[in-house]
Amino acid sequence: MSVILATATQLNEQGLLLAAEEFHTPSLNDFFPPAVLFEGTVFELNRITIMRVVISVLVAAGFAFAMRSPKVIPRGVQNVAESMLDFVRINIAEEILGKENGRKFLAIIASIFFATIFLNLSSIVPFLNISSNARIGMPLVMAAVAYITYLWVGIAKYGFFGFIKSSIVLPGVPLAIQPLLIPIEFISTFVLRPFTLTIRLMANMLAGHIMLVLFFAATQYFLFSGTWHVVFAPFALLAGVGFTFFELLVIGLQAYIFALLTAVYIDQSLHADQH
Repeated sequence: MSVILATATQLNEQGLLLAAEEFHTPSLNDFFPPAVLFEGTVFELNRITIMRVVISVLVAAGFAFAMRSPKVIPRGVQNVAESMLDFVRINIAEEILGKENGRKFLAIIASIFFATIFLNLSSIVPFLNISSNARIGMPLVMAAVAYITYLWVGIAKYGFFGFIKSSIVLPGVPLAIQPLLIPIEFISTFVLRPFTLTIRLMANMLAGHIMLVLFFAATQYFLFSGTWHVVFAPFALLAGVGFTFFELLVIGLQAYIFALLTAVYIDQSLHADQH
């Protein structure tokens, strides 16, 4: 009996030691999971890509269901959907573009806002635990939509060369300084603008995922370490929970900033000759 107990104790200690040794810090490998479908083809789907497709379909279907038979006095899911749309319309689109242009470009601005916020939310949903916006693909697509809209609006109003000239030549600036300012304005307006839109969203969601994984992995590590380090488990857990709420704030803030900047860029395009 004593031999069995000793063996069980030894195995338990080895298991705890193995658990302690298996702690790994989060890495970029989390963002490149193995293929689930169509591996090795241009249609290859991994967990993150499937999340993008499923969440996008659910969001579109949700709004379609809520507005399937709209009533003058909204109730239930229609009321929820209209409240969400009104937030974007009043606080972003009309606030920046005015009522007429705000309503005109509401579809693009709202699509970017809701795509961003719902794709971000997956980073704190159990069993998903990662935002597909933490990889550059989706942020790049949304930045491209915002940037193409910006160019299209300006070119439609001023013509191609007129829009370029209005965007990079600052009125009232001495002619001698223009050769220095024109390249700076061109790079900041036509090169850095889509790049900063993309990187801002991607970097925030990437960093948020890494921090959450770090805190909760540390909680598990300390809890099953089998050593005095177990006392750190509650602190790591509290840090993880606290950062989850902070991540929720970042999720909403990043969606708001992305949509707001899209509206600002459209407004600048409409008034390119007044900057």
